[in-house]
Amino acid sequence: MAFEPDIPPIQCHLCVKDGKAAIAFYEEAFGAVETFEQMAEDGERVLHANLSIFGSEVMLQDEFPEFSSDVLGPISRGGASMTVNINLAKPDEVDAAVARAVAAGAEIVMPVDDQFWGARYGKIRDPFGHVWSFNAPLEQGG
Repeated sequence: MAFEPDIPPIQCHLCVKDGKAAIAFYEEAFGAVETFEQMAEDGERVLHANLSIFGSEVMLQDEFPEFSSDVLGPISRGGASMTVNINLAKPDEVDAAVARAVAAGAEIVMPVDDQFWGARYGKIRDPFGHVWSFNAPLEQGG
């Protein structure tokens, strides 16, 4: 796989248990499109996958504890250590994104609400332990 032009300087690389199930969840919950997948030699685990989620590329892999315990999913680690933030254009998109994720099996961590910093914001945890937040600027009254 060659490097594509315009690779962003920072990319999210998620580690999960059951990569195939995670990909299916992200497709249902976020409308993700898988653009690349390479399975491990065992034929069961995802060695590397690229997903287009909300217009950004997210990389994903299964856990490989036999090679390294440095990179494990949140469930194996006992919780997420970071949040993936999704910036959306309009407040109603936050409500829709959270509702879609919850319908697909995510749990609400922070209910969607208007926040003091001038945004509509909510947070969910996916079935693989990763936390996602959704943020959109509140429309200014004229």
